[in-house]
Amino acid sequence: MKLDIPPTRMQLLRLKRRGTIARRGHKLLKDKQDELMRRILELVGKIRDSRLKIEQELKSAFSYFYFASSKQSPKATDEALLATTKAIDVDYTTERILNLKIPKFKQTISGGLIGYGFMTTSGDLDLALLKIDQLISRLLELAELEKALELLATEIEKTRRRVNALEYILIPSIDETIKFIKLKMSEMERGDLTRLMRVKEIVRGNKEVS
Repeated sequence: MKLDIPPTRMQLLRLKRRGTIARRGHKLLKDKQDELMRRILELVGKIRDSRLKIEQELKSAFSYFYFASSKQSPKATDEALLATTKAIDVDYTTERILNLKIPKFKQTISGGLIGYGFMTTSGDLDLALLKIDQLISRLLELAELEKALELLATEIEKTRRRVNALEYILIPSIDETIKFIKLKMSEMERGDLTRLMRVKEIVRGNKEVS
């Protein structure tokens, strides 16, 4: 779509500069989009592998919980779980990836997950809690990866819209307007030349008459 600007030489120069900047910006955004996609695919692979391993470990922990529940009373299980003294505080910093602030989680752990006596509980409960205890750090790492993936996915969508706007709207509009201005200027030059030749003919004719 042609831009609504007057067909002058000054506007033509401005449009050419604008077109050069738009093409440079398009290339930079395209490179950014490709790098974002590469990082997203890399993260997707890491998240998939991490999820599969964590799900397998959780399945194993839940099976131990099931065996423990079948060997001891529900009251003993509840009391054992309430006896934990483990506390986890999560803080975060950020690191920049392609001008994005990606959170990096840091955990501070105090106390222990097993705070009960072993007389009234099953060994399966101990194994279940130990497995879950080992998964806490990995769950935090998975949350970090998934948050990074979410931010990168949002950014690549914004970048894609900008790339498309430049590629399919702005740059074609600038090119079309440049062609229009050049055409108009050529018409004006031909018109000026025609008028100049007509004036010369009139002047020559007046001289011949006189």
